[in-house]
Amino acid sequence: MTRPMPLAEFTRLPPLLAASIGDGLASALDTVADHAAPTHRFLRYGWFAAALAAYGGAARTLTVAREGVPVLALPLVPLGPSFLRLAAVPGCYWPFRSFPAAADAGAEAFELLLDQLGREANALRIGPVYDGDPALEGLRAAAAAKGWVALDRFVAESFLLDMTALRGEGTWPRNSTLRKNRFHEKHLAEHGALDWSFVAGADWTQAAFDDLAAIERKSWIASRTDGSDAKFTSDGHGAFWRAAASDPVIAEMMWAALLRIDGEPAAFSFDMNAGTLKYAIANSYDPRVAKHSPGKLLYYRNLVRALDDGIATVDWGAGDSGYKRVIGADAGPAIRDWLFVRPGFPALAGRLLRGWWRRSGHAAPAESRPGEAAAE
Repeated sequence: MTRPMPLAEFTRLPPLLAASIGDGLASALDTVADHAAPTHRFLRYGWFAAALAAYGGAARTLTVAREGVPVLALPLVPLGPSFLRLAAVPGCYWPFRSFPAAADAGAEAFELLLDQLGREANALRIGPVYDGDPALEGLRAAAAAKGWVALDRFVAESFLLDMTALRGEGTWPRNSTLRKNRFHEKHLAEHGALDWSFVAGADWTQAAFDDLAAIERKSWIASRTDGSDAKFTSDGHGAFWRAAASDPVIAEMMWAALLRIDGEPAAFSFDMNAGTLKYAIANSYDPRVAKHSPGKLLYYRNLVRALDDGIATVDWGAGDSGYKRVIGADAGPAIRDWLFVRPGFPALAGRLLRGWWRRSGHAAPAESRPGEAAAE
């Protein structure tokens, strides 16, 4: 009679990792995004498909699976002249450009991803992206282990509003702020009946997008710029957001606070709600009523609603630090553009171009430089 083997005599094999690449966007993007950090779960198939539809390009997807379950999904589009064999992560710049990584992906998965990537491209651009981004930090560690060169250039500081902490310190918003808001709201109402509302999920109809676009066409962005940075107009980025909303998971994260005066759209604040974090992406208002601070009134209402909905932190992104600090925001992680260059001659060229790449960005505060050891 054969004696059963004691459990202690069995050898536990390491999890099997496998990398593959295929044309188009892979359904694995949704699988990985569902297991990513809550702040990154919008990086789904629909997000990248919307970017390709709006901005063009033909994607391939590099996938790393553990025991058959995808843990990394990296969409790639060609970048620059074909003979250079450069690739970039597609997507939208708001709130950042990254790719999904399962929270438990592990260092070996990122190292295997770089091994496969090195057969497909000489370098990968990722960003603009925040310091501390899970996909970025996984790539940086794998690059250091595998001899890749990582080049960064500073784009901007971000600003974070910790609403939970501010409310814990006392009344927030301050009573003085609420009094000023009531004063402005009273005078704003002289222009007509005020209607405050919110848009999310199934409310993202074509009419809802048209309302936001109508406000942008009246705003400073239309009168003082070429309008290309508008988020919802046809000559701005409207095609992207309308396409992204076709994914119900992303649509549920997309959020807008809207003010109408006598039924006419007058101001909006547009965000992405990701877990307990709100990404503040865009806001605009009709300059006809600018002296009554419609934007300020709207975003304070929006933030109070966010607190009630369980949002703890608002990521205000980059730029316009003045009003963000007045609200109570502090400097957050730096936002950078990165190039990861494979070993060999490309890495040598990358080291020679490091200074040029950094100078092509903005001047970075001294304290915001990433660790040099990790960057190599």
